[in-house]
Amino acid sequence: MAHEVATSDEPVSLLAENLEKWEKDDKAELVIIKGSGRAFSAGGDLKMFYDGRKSKDSCLEVVYRMYWLCHHIHTYKKTQVALVHGISMGGGASLMVPMKFSVVTEKTVFSTPEASIGFHTDCGFSYMHSHLPGHLGEFLALTGARLNGKELVAAGLATHFVPLEKLSDLEKRLISLNSGDANAVKAAIEEFSVKVQPDEESVLNKQSIIDECFSKDTVAEIINSFEAEAKKEGNGWIGPVLKGLKRSSPTGLRITLRSIREGRKQTLAEALKKEFRLTINILRSTISEDVYEGIRALTIDKDNAPKWNPPTLDKVDDEKIDLVFEPFAEDLELKIQENEEFRWDGKYENSPYPSLN
Repeated sequence: MAHEVATSDEPVSLLAENLEKWEKDDKAELVIIKGSGRAFSAGGDLKMFYDGRKSKDSCLEVVYRMYWLCHHIHTYKKTQVALVHGISMGGGASLMVPMKFSVVTEKTVFSTPEASIGFHTDCGFSYMHSHLPGHLGEFLALTGARLNGKELVAAGLATHFVPLEKLSDLEKRLISLNSGDANAVKAAIEEFSVKVQPDEESVLNKQSIIDECFSKDTVAEIINSFEAEAKKEGNGWIGPVLKGLKRSSPTGLRITLRSIREGRKQTLAEALKKEFRLTINILRSTISEDVYEGIRALTIDKDNAPKWNPPTLDKVDDEKIDLVFEPFAEDLELKIQENEEFRWDGKYENSPYPSLN
């Protein structure tokens, strides 16, 4: 069973509904997820967020459903394969990384660029990034750096690399298998996959610099440390990354760093509940309207000249950052059932939210 991917309201509800149905259906053994066009999924619909900025919690339902779904994708009981060509960004990548098998190609591009527009690394990535080697997670979350297919396999964010020309043959092979047996599926993928290594200039070969800089306590110290490294011989790659980092929303960077660091000590469920609070608070402009300014500059007016408020890291108040991490009242938290028997409980429609909106 294949499903096309987009993370806005209708597709999210449909995907959740189908995944629950297939998990409970003894006749469904293997779930294949792929994109419908040249991209796998470019993630959340930024225009939807922007258009809803004046109405209270207009996007709360899709956010709740998406984060709830993320937990079920991570803990799914049937074998899942993601066939990922093209762009796989932000929330869209949450349908790639947690799969039992995720197949990438030479056309795959992954990134989590949310902090740059005043948002935060979400859809479970505050958990997934925090468990990457060293401080690679902080680097990817704060810089929005892109990884290609070879790098994704090397970093453990994908399981197999298959040349694009063989991807449709692999899909046919998986369907003809008629089995969800993980070993059989793995063997079928390995008939098409090739062993790959990151290119010499890959950021994955700069791990010691990344660990040195991105282990620092604050965003300001990370930037200072990265600037010092940029001056050294052979570190020309840092310049463009640093430029992007300095143009990003100071509030988005501060929230994102803290969220990734907390993710190291959290379960997936705890990380998703935290991300739900952060997203709702950010969309409510609890401490800043940066997310709407970031979306405006990137996708509405496309002037790439956001005016952040506050404009610099030193003006971002610690107490304000604390505010967006504050727990909600218990009944308004994202409901994720840890009890296996009731794992599909906690849906949006059974929460207090429909009656509040």
